[in-house]
Amino acid sequence: MSDLVQLPPAAGSAMAAEVAEQPHRWQRMLDRYRAPDSELARAAALVRAYRPRFVLLVARGTSDHAALYAKYLFEVLCGLPCGLVSPSTTTAYGAEPEARGVLMIGVSQSGGSPDLVRTLEVGRARGALTLAVTNRADSPLARAAECQLDVLAGPELAVAATKSYTAQLLALYLLVDRLRGGDGSSAAPLPEAGAQVLAQEALVAGLARRYRFVSRLVCTARGYSYPTAREAALKLMETSYIAAQAFSGADLLHGPLAMIDPQVPVLAVVAEGRGGDAMLPVLDRLAGTGADVLGVGRTSALERTDAAVVLPEGVPEELSPLVEILPFQSLARHLALARGADPDRPRGLNKVTETL
Repeated sequence: MSDLVQLPPAAGSAMAAEVAEQPHRWQRMLDRYRAPDSELARAAALVRAYRPRFVLLVARGTSDHAALYAKYLFEVLCGLPCGLVSPSTTTAYGAEPEARGVLMIGVSQSGGSPDLVRTLEVGRARGALTLAVTNRADSPLARAAECQLDVLAGPELAVAATKSYTAQLLALYLLVDRLRGGDGSSAAPLPEAGAQVLAQEALVAGLARRYRFVSRLVCTARGYSYPTAREAALKLMETSYIAAQAFSGADLLHGPLAMIDPQVPVLAVVAEGRGGDAMLPVLDRLAGTGADVLGVGRTSALERTDAAVVLPEGVPEELSPLVEILPFQSLARHLALARGADPDRPRGLNKVTETL
């Protein structure tokens, strides 16, 4: 790739600004949803009164990774079985499954995808309690649902979703925490922890130079961090046009490990907690492949990797995905610029994808 690629002076500036403002957005949500009469309190009261037996999540793209995170939250912290909906069963095949006893949550930055809206409409008609988690309080998805949570991310101009993703994570966490009797105080360290991670910008820029000429790579994690691996792969694909694949650490060892070699870097999330513990054997197996491994997470585990971004201590495992995605967002931006692409405007992509 030529070193003479010319980009507009403002290339990547929108994505950079939106990545940087995330700690501020988290603090704003924490402040607003602390109030006893907030929409979070109202949504939690409706869910408690409904007493769901099952949770179904409806999402696409980046929001699908936020939904996967919510699946871990509901199953681990609330003891509720949880699944991800395939919207095409309703929109393409016309199915209208029975939904009594189901809490159906639509997650979407724009709230404008017709297939998500239709799925929530059918779910509500079939007896589900419906909730929209969106960055647009006046969106069709919000109107289709019985209650909503505004993620308060503000306008997002870059095509690649960054601040709206972590805002979705936080909104979903605060809902689950409220349902289990919490008051959101466990999330109080997040803004400061996020600022500490973003302060490692120079380190991440150096990592972009390290991976500038990579054509494919693998992202991996376990537990709450698995959605981070999937979101990191998506960000690298859509901004830098790298063939990035994401696997849980367990699935990686069940076959895909065979494709790992010194030409295929691995980005591994090894945070505090049980998910990070489960990644330690994966790091041991990766060491035998000769692959270049970038670790994001706790210091003790990162001694086994070739490069590392250390996360602040004191963030509970179930909240770690908010801070561990930040270096990957910055890496995607720096890597795109290094490869001559504008991460604000990936080729062929629009901000809102209206799937049917």
